[in-house]
Amino acid sequence: MKPNQQVRVGDIVIANNQPLKLIAGPCQLESRSHALEMSTALYEISKNLGIEIIYKTSFDKANRTSSDSRRGLGLKDCIPIFAEIRETIGLPVITDVHEVSQCKPVSEVVDILQIPAFLCRQTDLIEAAAGTGRPLNIKKGQFLAPWEMKNVVAKALNVGNNQILVCERGTSFGYNNLVTDMRSIPIMSAETGCPVVFDATHSVQQPGLQGSTSGGQREFAPILARAAVAIGVGAVFMETHEDPDKAPSDGPNMINIRELPNILKTLIEIDQVCKAQLNR
Repeated sequence: MKPNQQVRVGDIVIANNQPLKLIAGPCQLESRSHALEMSTALYEISKNLGIEIIYKTSFDKANRTSSDSRRGLGLKDCIPIFAEIRETIGLPVITDVHEVSQCKPVSEVVDILQIPAFLCRQTDLIEAAAGTGRPLNIKKGQFLAPWEMKNVVAKALNVGNNQILVCERGTSFGYNNLVTDMRSIPIMSAETGCPVVFDATHSVQQPGLQGSTSGGQREFAPILARAAVAIGVGAVFMETHEDPDKAPSDGPNMINIRELPNILKTLIEIDQVCKAQLNR
């Protein structure tokens, strides 16, 4: 089986030569009311700008720097919230899975499963997620070269799922820092045959920099996003929040949702120029 160069997430088609899509939302699902508020705001942005958006949030942040950090509401409490976002707001939903046992119940209430970067070599997890039949967004580990992602993708293909996105989110660079090699985008595209997602906000994360939490440089996320879109990607991933400095996780690298529309306007313009060249 070969990867599908066009991945369908509900009615949304993600491909490197199709108009740009956005994966966005708060890092952590904080409450039902907050999730509905954020997803409604993103729905309005989607309609106003004409960009299709997939709502992202996590029921459990299982890889926090410290055990004292908030992890989220947990799977049981988040399942009905995911379903409500899809049914009442009308946005497709993506969330992370960390264990094999989570894959089936999560797949019943979301549109796409995400494999965290730290877990991208966990064979059992990838096979279980792929076995649900849902599309996958597999993040490239901070420790992997882009060409190694073909082996990761092969694990999903081996169980019959070719609806796979591969995601660039930076590479470890010394201690407490990441660097993004933009060559990774065309390399992963060529090596895997999958559409590429660029994770702009995690690419500016500074893991563990603040001792018990991670730091980040959110001011550089739009800059890296512009570079990635100019290369040609299927989607950009940006975590967003109404008050990032007070968010329970990943605040230093999240985008304030009030700033998101202007960032997206620029990305859409760049994407239109880039895709016009790609589709000649």
